[in-house]
Amino acid sequence: MAETCSSAWAELAARLARIPVRSVTPGGRGGNNRLYRVECEDGAVFALKSYPRTPNDTRDRLGAEFAALAFLARHGVAEVPAALAHEGDHALYQWIEGEAVADPTPADLDAAIAFAARLHGLRHAEGAESLAWASEACTSGSEMLRQVDQRLARLRQVAADHDGLAEVLDAIAAAIEACRARAAAIGELAKDQRTLSPADFGFHNALRMAGGGLVFIDFEYFGWDDPVKLAAEFDLHPGMSLSPPLSTHWREGIKAVYEDVPGFAARWTALRPLLAARWALIVLNEFLPERWARRAAAGETDAGAARLRQLDKARILLGKVSE
Repeated sequence: MAETCSSAWAELAARLARIPVRSVTPGGRGGNNRLYRVECEDGAVFALKSYPRTPNDTRDRLGAEFAALAFLARHGVAEVPAALAHEGDHALYQWIEGEAVADPTPADLDAAIAFAARLHGLRHAEGAESLAWASEACTSGSEMLRQVDQRLARLRQVAADHDGLAEVLDAIAAAIEACRARAAAIGELAKDQRTLSPADFGFHNALRMAGGGLVFIDFEYFGWDDPVKLAAEFDLHPGMSLSPPLSTHWREGIKAVYEDVPGFAARWTALRPLLAARWALIVLNEFLPERWARRAAAGETDAGAARLRQLDKARILLGKVSE
């Protein structure tokens, strides 16, 4: 039997849905968030998402996701959940009944490419200019280097407390230095070089519907960004495990989407290796007390096992720096 949440959650859900609620049950974890399935007396089903806050992360993740989904809805994008209501650090969305995309196909990649193309096409749409930059947007080579240097320095502060971490960080640092000169030569992102991006795009944030189509979820980091970052990180994300043929399919398709972006090929060559090193650092966030606090707030419990998994992921990502 599914665990039922407290009456406080039911009262919150009822206020947001504006109809009586029968039950609120855990609907899974979203990494940094909590997700609940809300069933109402009239049979309607919604998703209630809670965005835990920590002192060291001041980003308005709820505001970014709600604004993104509202913008996409206004422009007829149907492959995303509807944003319905919000209160405090909680928001109500359309419940998407689907399955994880465990074994992606070329057709799934085509759907992802088409979705990225749809976002790119909306860069001139009404309301697009008012959208914020994506979280940790890649606005220049120097900005990307600043981000990775900052991440590396913070992880160095805790390396002595964790076996194996310092060795992996040394390898990542060497990879960053190998990328540094070429990345530093990439200038500021011009207006005609940017795109709209979910900033955490991949099949780890997609659900397969009963008819086979995909719905894309989790837009809390959405905004303006370098299309190179979207194109590279889709393939680099540790939640993705594309075979070489599928990876090639993705790269060829997504590069065609951005063929009108000036300097895309040069930025790709210079920045993709650095983005791989950056992801090797990102997966080590579980070693940072403040970031583990967010995981714990979202329901994660076994820090030791999680950190061992992340060290393995970082080593795999290091191997992609030279691809």
